[in-house]
Amino acid sequence: MRLGILPLGRPTFDVPFAEDNLAAMLAVLEASGHELIGPRRLLFDEDTTRAAIAELRAARVEQILILQVTFSDASMTVAIGAAFDQPLSVWAVPEPRLGGRLRLNAFCGLNLASHALALSGRGFGWLYADPTGNAAGDLAALLAGRRPAGKLELTAVPEATDAGQRVAQAVNGRRIARIGEHPVGFDTCAYDKAAMKALAGVEVEELALDDLFDTARAVPAKVAASLRAQAEADLAGLDEVNPDELDRSLRLKAGLDTLRDTGGYDAFAIRCWPETFTDYGGAVCGPAAMMGEGRVPCACEADVYGALTQLVLMEAAQAPVFLTDLVDMDGQDDTGVVWHCGQAPMSMRDPDVPAEATIHTNRKQPLLYQFPLKPGEVTLMRISQAHGRPHMVLSHAEMLKRPMAFTGTSGVLRFDRPAGEVLNDIIASGLEHHMALVYGDHREVLRGTAGAMGLPLLEL
Repeated sequence: MRLGILPLGRPTFDVPFAEDNLAAMLAVLEASGHELIGPRRLLFDEDTTRAAIAELRAARVEQILILQVTFSDASMTVAIGAAFDQPLSVWAVPEPRLGGRLRLNAFCGLNLASHALALSGRGFGWLYADPTGNAAGDLAALLAGRRPAGKLELTAVPEATDAGQRVAQAVNGRRIARIGEHPVGFDTCAYDKAAMKALAGVEVEELALDDLFDTARAVPAKVAASLRAQAEADLAGLDEVNPDELDRSLRLKAGLDTLRDTGGYDAFAIRCWPETFTDYGGAVCGPAAMMGEGRVPCACEADVYGALTQLVLMEAAQAPVFLTDLVDMDGQDDTGVVWHCGQAPMSMRDPDVPAEATIHTNRKQPLLYQFPLKPGEVTLMRISQAHGRPHMVLSHAEMLKRPMAFTGTSGVLRFDRPAGEVLNDIIASGLEHHMALVYGDHREVLRGTAGAMGLPLLEL
């Protein structure tokens, strides 16, 4: 077969490691006997990707394979899907859990791709496999069309309960401030203000990033000093990060507090990158951890439905919540990894491991929290728009006592069902890349909440 390949990557990740993985993927593909057409290098930008798409169209390839070597947003994946009628597949690569940075974060790229392709109605196949392992058989099945993403059916709207009604009524009337627009290619973070109001009675007010930046810059020095003292009580290593960047980061916490007081907001959805780093000069991850511990949810990447999800889950559990990415699933170990840069609430820290101050692994600025999540029972939930169908996604797992998988705040968990089955359902569901996590089993209340909100339910 004439197989068109498109290797996608981002230069902010570990490019040499990505290139090693790409070489391994190409070796497996060459051994398959298919004629490979397309670039053998990572495509980092839109212009080179569109040129490669044109090359494959002219070559009249029979199938398209996206090589998801690192994280990338879904914009080019959607463009690729629209450019070809031929079968489309995505192969993403896992990376070892060594306690260091996420060097590739390819699973998140696959997650974004599956959501965006599902929204556009574009069928695709998928594979999440190490090219240096025994990937040949799974790759052959993928290219033969035996690994389709599929589409999960939703259950009926559950029966509303008194507890669920209480949660829905408590969320009704809340206010979310969306600060900045979601990044391009993050279809997972798109929202409709009127639809959210009709669904949950929640108002969204749209602010500019400069509203936050200007407010933070105007914070009195004594307020910033007080926040530093608070962070110093929680975190080791605060003196080891850049002091000016740390000051700017902590001022974002004070800026959010000021906006909350003046605007009456209950949660925030913030465009956290790249502008907080490139235009302002400090990370909002640590401030988001502080806000979360104070039960004021902050969703990164301007994920408004993520903020709504946090409000609902926080009300159901009466506890701080963590909006997290699922960044790895390992069928052999039967575990997954939840992670975000460094913004889990402090109360989720494994008490046997000190919390540390650290910097963003790609942007190299503070303040981020760093610690593994504590062991215990957890509930995960998302108010989802996958496949264009508003519904609630619900899951339950056990957070294990494991070493830190990746820098920032992360945890290794075991779902109630085998990890491979959960992974299949995540892709088939078209689930967004953010889920909210809270400790304890709150599924019964959330089922009743789904009923009170008129949401069909999908349990993974």
